[in-house]
Amino acid sequence: MSTIFFFYVGVAFVIGILGWWLAGSLVTVLGVEPDQLETYRPAARAFFLGMALGFPSGIFPEVLRGLQRMETANRIAMVGLVANAILIAVALFLQWNLVALITVALACVLIPDLVAGWMALRSMPEVKLRPSLFSMGQLMSTSKFSLFVWASTMSHVLRNKSDQLVIGLLISLPAVALYQAAGKVSEMFGMGTKQVSDALSPAAAYLHADGRGDALKGFFTNGLRLTVLVATPAYVCAAVHLDFLVYLLTGDAAPAPATLLVGQLLLLWFYQMSFTHLVFRRMFMMCGQERRLMWQGLSEGALNIALSIGLTLWMGTIVGVALGSLIPAVVLGWTILWPWAARQVGLGKMRLFRDTCGRTILACLPMVAVGLGLRWLSDLSYGDPQWAKSLTGLALMVLTGGIGLWTVALNAGERIRVRGVIRKIFRRGKVAKEGGPA
Repeated sequence: MSTIFFFYVGVAFVIGILGWWLAGSLVTVLGVEPDQLETYRPAARAFFLGMALGFPSGIFPEVLRGLQRMETANRIAMVGLVANAILIAVALFLQWNLVALITVALACVLIPDLVAGWMALRSMPEVKLRPSLFSMGQLMSTSKFSLFVWASTMSHVLRNKSDQLVIGLLISLPAVALYQAAGKVSEMFGMGTKQVSDALSPAAAYLHADGRGDALKGFFTNGLRLTVLVATPAYVCAAVHLDFLVYLLTGDAAPAPATLLVGQLLLLWFYQMSFTHLVFRRMFMMCGQERRLMWQGLSEGALNIALSIGLTLWMGTIVGVALGSLIPAVVLGWTILWPWAARQVGLGKMRLFRDTCGRTILACLPMVAVGLGLRWLSDLSYGDPQWAKSLTGLALMVLTGGIGLWTVALNAGERIRVRGVIRKIFRRGKVAKEGGPA
């Protein structure tokens, strides 16, 4: 930690110096009018200084997650986000200048990071951050691993963010807005389903470092099963009522057919990655597989861009871009990542699917029937979102899915543990309400 922290301190020093020196040139390059330079130059300097201060402190929330204190890290981040929204609203109401706005926003990032650092170090009294503990050998070893992770991350960024560039260059800028509207639901779905895999990777690194291979295999299969258990009912609800969810997130009361088709393709893209990509990549990236996973990610990213461009030129619509994202993820996910995962845990491909996914998919089939049946019985045509009918349908689908998951997807032992957790939550709330120790 000392090596990484003080290396980031050095990087932050360089960022601060360069930012202060180049702030004036930067605002000029961005086209700021000469009479506005005195307003924007201090704002640019405040931004770079804030970024420099936040660079080393940004490791502390990750340390908390590595300590398996996900809930604490998330709560700290949530407080920072809420405080940022409130203070920015107050600053705008009081008509504070741009430097004050940037300072408020950066403080709402920096202070939570420092709080996370204080809590992390308090949990590890034997760990001290000292310049004397800096190790160049440790830095080189960490940098080698980080390079592979960085390349893999950049391949994901290119894969996920190149679509809008392709649409803007090959079709038109207004088409980007249609694609964005279609992608809102899938983005929200992806943010929700990746929480499980985010929580698994630090624990996987610990098990790998401790040489507990059998525990790591069981951890992977259970993590994949939990991810699919969360993702499948969410996907069914979103796919059946995609028109209403697009309306809810974008305000578009009559989504275009192309928007809905692209939304279904992107939603399917994120859903199938919950099987093949999320858990396996996040866990085994931390278990000595980073080089091979990097090449797989770069290959998928390059194929994504090539197919997106080719299909868009051929089809002339935003549907081609969505297909360009979906096809490589499906093909490479099920032909490379899934067999690879099965070999890692010592199971056949079909056995792994049956053990981790089969019962959950079976449990969610009644949801599909209920959702489609309600749309048909209520004469709710696709592309015509209505609040009352859509919310009623979603509520009944959630109820049906809950019953199916409880009776089919969960085994007897898991149901007992879930009951215990529910009782503990209600017991804690009851004790707190009565004024006793919670």
